[in-house]
Amino acid sequence: MLRWRSLLFISLLPTLAHAAQVDVMTSGGFTAAYQILGPKWAQATGNTLHTELGPSMGQAPQAIPNRLARGEHADVVIMVGYALDELIKQGKVQPGSRVELADSRIGVAVKDGAAVPDISSEAAFKAALLNARSVGYSDSASGVYIEQQLFKKLGIEEQLKGRARMIPRLPVAGEVASGEVELGMQQVAELLPVKGAHFVGKIPESLQSVTRYAAGIPVGAQHPEQARKLLEYLASPSALGTVQGTGLDPVSP
Repeated sequence: MLRWRSLLFISLLPTLAHAAQVDVMTSGGFTAAYQILGPKWAQATGNTLHTELGPSMGQAPQAIPNRLARGEHADVVIMVGYALDELIKQGKVQPGSRVELADSRIGVAVKDGAAVPDISSEAAFKAALLNARSVGYSDSASGVYIEQQLFKKLGIEEQLKGRARMIPRLPVAGEVASGEVELGMQQVAELLPVKGAHFVGKIPESLQSVTRYAAGIPVGAQHPEQARKLLEYLASPSALGTVQGTGLDPVSP
């Protein structure tokens, strides 16, 4: 570990001479990993990070595409892969700057102390949803899949009307912890950090929607070289342990 840190420091010496504030926009699923890795990179390089949080898509003013559309500045955007691809198509993110970061799966949470449902099979998971007084899911990639596809796959779309709702902006597990929602679903990395919510597990793999997280450099970035080095670090083998520790999976081939 000491040898790796020494090599990292030596490799980044040129960057130390050109330290800058790197402006980052990041969305939910990769945020926990970024909040650990970002400060390590900043300390090693002498750069500073200014971070804005927001979903990868949707109508919320905080959503990354909406921030960029308003002219907010960013050197790095970290978001759902297909939403990043759309920004590249629109000419808002530099072609060729895309870096693959991690895959994210959907999990389930209930309030601490509540009965823990069985979600080990499709049948058990379906029963857990039907037995819940209320079900919540995010307004980002996982929630769109849940609302538009998952409930239909299970054949329970009609049964859940009035009991299942999309939760804009707020962490789903936070609503679970407060008792506003009995059973919450969101990407695992977004469920794990929330106190007061118990992580039950991932939904069955046969029902999963795997979300790829990726990052890129917006057109007009003021510090593209520092941005590129940050992305290289976030995607490096040395960052993988931290990424997995926050509930994300390595990038699938």
